Amino acid sequence: MPIVQVSILEGRDKEQIRQMIEGITQAVTASLQVKPDQVRVLVTELPPSYWGVGGVTKEQTRFL
Repeated sequence: MPIVQVSILEGRDKEQIRQMIEGITQAVTASLQVKPDQVRVLVTELPPSYWGVGGVTKEQTRFL
């Protein structure tokens, strides 16, 4: 049973996340030859203050 964990910045709507889950599921079923109901996709949304790139948070880069 493949489990895919995805961390993204919060702010996307539910339809975008649904489409992402669907696309990931299709990719996993095609590459691993498993059934869609065997695939688990876990999405974690993080606030910009918890996401760092180059030593600064994404929250900080909004103001640069």
